[in-house]
Amino acid sequence: MAEARIDIDRLFHALGDPTRRAIVDRLSAGPASVSRLAAPLAITVTAVSQHLAVLEQSGLVKTQKSGRVRLCHIEAAGFNALERWIGEHRARWDERLDRLGDVLNDED
Repeated sequence: MAEARIDIDRLFHALGDPTRRAIVDRLSAGPASVSRLAAPLAITVTAVSQHLAVLEQSGLVKTQKSGRVRLCHIEAAGFNALERWIGEHRARWDERLDRLGDVLNDED
């Protein structure tokens, strides 16, 4: 998925679910099959596949079918988009807080 097409709202929606965050946490350790992801979550493979579809649409995860096994791994594009979004907002808030600090220092 190209980074330019990543929707930040989809990213936050995808990460807003604790099961999807658990899947992302597991995949941060390395690729895993859908059945391996389902085992510790105590949910069905079908439910994991539905969560993976949301994660894949958001650009956070990529799945590839190899024979009868669907292998999943982290996709950098979604995380890069999140990092940019957070960086832009952090810079704005740092600037605002610096201005507030200047105003408060001027009042002393």
